[in-house]
Amino acid sequence: MKRRFLFPLLTAALLLQGCATLERLAGQPATLGPAKGSLIIVGGGGMPKVIFDRFFEAAGGRDAKLVVVPTAGSGAEYDESTSSVKMFKKAGATNVHLLHTRDTKVADSEEFVAVLRDARAVWFGGGRQWRLADAYLGTKTEAAFHDVLKRGGVIGGSSAGATIQASYLVRGAPEGNQIMMSPGHEQGFAYIRNSAIDQHLLARKRENDMLPVIRKHPHLLGIGIDESTALYVRGNTAEVIGKSKVLFYDIALEKTAGKKFYTTLDPGDRFDLKSRRKLPIK
Repeated sequence: MKRRFLFPLLTAALLLQGCATLERLAGQPATLGPAKGSLIIVGGGGMPKVIFDRFFEAAGGRDAKLVVVPTAGSGAEYDESTSSVKMFKKAGATNVHLLHTRDTKVADSEEFVAVLRDARAVWFGGGRQWRLADAYLGTKTEAAFHDVLKRGGVIGGSSAGATIQASYLVRGAPEGNQIMMSPGHEQGFAYIRNSAIDQHLLARKRENDMLPVIRKHPHLLGIGIDESTALYVRGNTAEVIGKSKVLFYDIALEKTAGKKFYTTLDPGDRFDLKSRRKLPIK
């Protein structure tokens, strides 16, 4: 008797989920990854070899031109001894360059962005994401970052360098990183449109911090990434690599799943950003 009702129940559940998806897509702008190129978005902490390997693969090899941007850090100046440069050289990168300023006029100059013109990869280091926004938003440097993707290259970053890749900037307050929404510091570089990205997710017990953000901005897809874990994004497909979990937050789930407003993915799992659905295992 139970089997007679199994398929109708499954069908009803799928229709309900599908209706919620259609309702959202009809009324709100879609979450979309880059049309070309790839993203490596790391939730902070250590970086397992698989993350380096995927980054270099997306760049075209360890000899590809890589530009490291440490501007999220607190230092006034940086040189080749900065930790991000040393990290990539230790991992086998042979063509690493440094790019840093806190002056938007410098960031808007042709001389400053020249190093990016033929870059195949960009890496944003950790620190505070508002420093990246203050230095580069609206400048020729920001446009040149996007051009790396348009050429089919890769942009990556960890911690602050992860959050800056979203369109909506969380924890952007200069006053402290516990403030999720900070007027004047709510714009990221938008490599994933209509999204917000958090980091250090489980390690710092931040699982519920995204909820007020997506309640206020229901068009956003929230993405929370734990440490030693990355989201590899190509087009609208996002794959979890590394050691821990990624949570995708969608306020529309409150209508179908009650209090569970997120979808949990483990390493190897994939997610479609546009439809906001976990994809079948290959």
